[in-house]
Amino acid sequence: MQEIFTAFGEAGRLIAGAEPRLVGIVLLSLRVSLTAVFFASLIGLPLGAAIAIGRFPGRQALIVALNALMGLPPVVVGLLVYLMLSRAGPLGHFGILFTPAAMVVAQTILIVPIIAALSRQVIEDAWQEYREQLRSLGATAFSAARTLLWDTRFSLVIIVLAGFGRAAAEVGAVMIVGGNIEGVTRVMTTAIALETSMGDLPLALGLGIILITLVLILNAGAYWIKEAAQRRYG
Repeated sequence: MQEIFTAFGEAGRLIAGAEPRLVGIVLLSLRVSLTAVFFASLIGLPLGAAIAIGRFPGRQALIVALNALMGLPPVVVGLLVYLMLSRAGPLGHFGILFTPAAMVVAQTILIVPIIAALSRQVIEDAWQEYREQLRSLGATAFSAARTLLWDTRFSLVIIVLAGFGRAAAEVGAVMIVGGNIEGVTRVMTTAIALETSMGDLPLALGLGIILITLVLILNAGAYWIKEAAQRRYG
């Protein structure tokens, strides 16, 4: 028990002293996850809006597929991305395997279905409410989607935050495509797994504390945004 308390104390000192290795891992994690969320939002939000407003053959099948893809096994995504980016794969000439770019690709694939599926539901609910009004104003499908994306922006921010939380907590896929290379592709989750297996509990605990704190901040931010929107817009 004493060893555990000692490890927590050392972890606190690493955080308070901004230990360079810990800071580097945290900054790389944030850079990779934020970049993945940015690209996933560029893809997922318009896709969700298009499915919510559009009526086309196979729409229901696409909705079911998106909902199913929300539970994509990370290691399977990592394996598929690895095969695509390996030298023998179709994208191997880019040479980005075992780089942060490959990790961004894997995280983006993982969270696009989450952002698309959840935004589709939010925008479809808004579309049902405002459809007749928008049509009476002569809105095209594109302008209606753009209007609803703006109108539901507070709910969509929460969805994007959920996507970021999913990306930041990912370990399996990024370890496969990133290789967990120190100073290059080692992020918080992969570092925690490695340092724990090596018995370096202070660093693992320090990163774990930061990761949990980050998740709490995200949840608090989502709650604050929701409450602020309800107070302002009802």
